[in-house]
Amino acid sequence: MISMPRLRPFAMTLALSVASMAPALAAGKITFVSQGGTYQEAQTKAILDPAAKELGITINQDSIPDAWPQIKAQAATGKPIWDVVDTPTSNCLRGGREGLLEKLDFSKIPNAAAMPEKYRTPYSVAYEFYSTVIGYNKKTLKKVPQSWADFWNVKAFPGTRALRNDPQTVLEAALLADGVSRDKLYPLDVDRAFKKLQQIKPDITVWWTSGGQSAQLLHDGEVDMTMIWNGRASAVRKDAPDVDFTFNDGILQNTQLCVLKNAPNLNDAIRFLNTAISPELQANLPLYIDYGPGNPAAFKTGKITAKRASELPSSPENAAKQALMSEDWWASDAGIQAKARWLKFMQ
Repeated sequence: MISMPRLRPFAMTLALSVASMAPALAAGKITFVSQGGTYQEAQTKAILDPAAKELGITINQDSIPDAWPQIKAQAATGKPIWDVVDTPTSNCLRGGREGLLEKLDFSKIPNAAAMPEKYRTPYSVAYEFYSTVIGYNKKTLKKVPQSWADFWNVKAFPGTRALRNDPQTVLEAALLADGVSRDKLYPLDVDRAFKKLQQIKPDITVWWTSGGQSAQLLHDGEVDMTMIWNGRASAVRKDAPDVDFTFNDGILQNTQLCVLKNAPNLNDAIRFLNTAISPELQANLPLYIDYGPGNPAAFKTGKITAKRASELPSSPENAAKQALMSEDWWASDAGIQAKARWLKFMQ
């Protein structure tokens, strides 16, 4: 699985019930799996508890940093113990193509059917959004970067820099820096991207490998600007007022909900999926964490203020400033080859 970004300290696998709000004699149950930490705590309050109450079911939770090996192992038995998984879109595409996930009937999931087609796959639907953005220190920089072209311009924007040690989002950033328009990124011109990366490679102080490291670099002033996940940047900004970030030229990403093939509680899993992405419950998520609703209709519920929307990656205004990552491309042969080429580039 792709390294999960954002403010998510992963916990070891755990199981807990969020059925306290559900009727004592719940009619059904599901097992829901996510990545743990503050993120899973937030979605429990925002979505899982209300969904359990609304549907009258018990929702048991599991938490695991990388769900893919378990998806594969459980599906292979033909009798999985998980029902619904919150995981990167690439896992949903891969799992669907390998016959490990249920192909969704969107006529039974009206909330998904009403969402933009680009926010779903045949096997999954967007659950929440985050962004890869440019974070910077306003105090140490004479001019702050507002685009990847600025980030690459070491003469006009002198300062120490950091990038992620992973081709996903970094290749996109390189192409944006080289003048490719956001709506023309895919298929990625890999040769062009690596040529642009070669240009800035000598000026990169740190190639970070975790969200916590990127945040610490910015917080401690070890770098003046860095690629960073918006949740991490928001957390640093609260503690260090000289730090800020921009959604401009951000790379918008999401995790999606999928259902394991032959899930033990398939009917309730589909009912839950539809409820979890309802505009009303989706609008609860920003009350607890700095990630955006997967369902854009959440912004029309009246629950999310204009100020709060301005802080969220998937608000219409901020989404328009960003490029939506194509997980489909990264799951293709070309994407796999790009990842292999990255390892050689970093040697």
